[in-house]
Amino acid sequence: MTVQGTGWKNDLLLAACATLVVLTINAVSGFPSLRDYGADNDSMLRLVEVRDLLGGQSWFDLHQYRMGTAGGFVMHWSRLVDAPLALLVMAFDALGASTATAERAAQIIWPTALYGLTILVLMRASRRFAGANVAMPSLILSTAALFYLVIYSPGVIDHHNVQLLLTAAGLWLLMEAPSWRPAGLLSGICAGLTLAVGMETAPYVATLGVCAAVLFILNDKDRLPARGFGLGFAGVAFLVFVATIRPADWGVAQCDAFSSFQFAVAALSGFGLAIASALTPSTTRARLVSMLALAAVVAAVAIVFFPQCLASPYAGMDERIRTYWLADVVEAQPFWSVAIHQPKLMAARYVTPFIAMLLIGFQLRSRRLRREEMLAAILLVVAFVVSLWQVRGSTFSVAFAVLPLSAWIAKIRLRADTAPSWRLSTGIVMAWLVSLNATWAGVAVAAQSVVQKAPQRINSDPDHAVSCGKPGDFQYLAAMPATTVLASSNLGSGILMFTGHRALAGPYHRNVGGNLAMLDAFMGTPEIARAVIRREQVGLIAICRGNTEEISLGLDAPKGLAAALLRGDLPDWLELTPSTVGKPIEIYKVR
Repeated sequence: MTVQGTGWKNDLLLAACATLVVLTINAVSGFPSLRDYGADNDSMLRLVEVRDLLGGQSWFDLHQYRMGTAGGFVMHWSRLVDAPLALLVMAFDALGASTATAERAAQIIWPTALYGLTILVLMRASRRFAGANVAMPSLILSTAALFYLVIYSPGVIDHHNVQLLLTAAGLWLLMEAPSWRPAGLLSGICAGLTLAVGMETAPYVATLGVCAAVLFILNDKDRLPARGFGLGFAGVAFLVFVATIRPADWGVAQCDAFSSFQFAVAALSGFGLAIASALTPSTTRARLVSMLALAAVVAAVAIVFFPQCLASPYAGMDERIRTYWLADVVEAQPFWSVAIHQPKLMAARYVTPFIAMLLIGFQLRSRRLRREEMLAAILLVVAFVVSLWQVRGSTFSVAFAVLPLSAWIAKIRLRADTAPSWRLSTGIVMAWLVSLNATWAGVAVAAQSVVQKAPQRINSDPDHAVSCGKPGDFQYLAAMPATTVLASSNLGSGILMFTGHRALAGPYHRNVGGNLAMLDAFMGTPEIARAVIRREQVGLIAICRGNTEEISLGLDAPKGLAAALLRGDLPDWLELTPSTVGKPIEIYKVR
């Protein structure tokens, strides 16, 4: 079945209908994710970046001047996500909409469009995986899984939804490559784009590239797909490098953002794969030797010229920031921490991928996996392994699990249609139930109700954490003259989005100076805090009572400023703004 074959129009229509249903549900409920951003700091800061871009900040300038110590810091994100959002805002501005309306429209349209496209891609990939029509199971499972991931909710405009779509598309297109000639090229383009958007997808991009190379080694018929993948991967890396990085920075290597390091590896591996697949003789041994030589060259370049990027991504992080920020970022938690502190999240993110891998394992016992099945299985296993290290990997494993789960349900349904029985009917119901994330989340909630646990640290329980993420929470702060605000890192993005102030702290690993200054001030004695406040020219202090970040800082430093403010013990150089007493955010003026 080719991409042009029967079924794609039906899949497109079904994906569009499912997307409209979910959009209608959000609209009827008043777009709850836009009323309260919660702890979605990335989406708030992304909108700030878009505003800065539309306000005249250079395309190549990723400085966030309003966060951190004087001068701000350079963000590690890509303009590739800012661009479509900015274009949507400009389009609605051109139609006469207010700025607020234009931004709101962009915040709804962008993630909703990505939602529909990801559903479509997963449906097409499920067809390829099963080798049969699995439209209904894949539609329902993908819609439910992506809905439960939350990354496609209106207002969520960070880069994770873009990365999942591009990675899933790269997998599907590599599955299509033998029967559709442009698919290999398009798969390489998707792999290059998702790497350029963020380094979190590096394991999946590497896996796709290795798969293309290994398929070429094993079968000479995969010569054209390998060539196309290599050309697409290297070509888009070159275009992104030229389009998003100023010439003066072409020689600078950034390990956490697309730069000369990522471009060099992509260009070498991509063009090397394309050249080898074009010139290597048609023998398995020759193809193997050429791929081993290419791997050795790429590894040598990375080791010799970019050794600093081969270490752990958090190796050089300040220990206090690691303790009081990274250790409590939900998406950076390992499996064991999630299993202990957040059973609901663990159940929703890990059970269905595990079941999907079991299904593939059972298939291996009875027969050899087809090419498409093997590709999906490898990506699923890689994503699951990554999720054991950091829960963010489960975003991909949950999506990839849709493929084997859909095939499983369709197979049981086919058997039931052929020879109906109560056992098979019961089996269909059970298969549906165990394939849905919501089922396992509900089981975890029921089990947790028996033994309740309080949140452990800053972000250990997002269902109970108070984050002050509503626009109205910042209204009193927004009304005050612009200055630098000392607040917990979880309030940083909200301060930038809803007010005209600067925020000293923000939940970003490059904001080292600002976050350390915040820790010094909130955990130090009032005298130490006053010295930091003078040095950083802080004019206001904002406290979100109930925010578990402030609570954690107060508990760990009972003699610190944060603890004093939570107790109501104000030093004589601070003045509580009366109108904010009892409000979500209390504001203190520095005398």
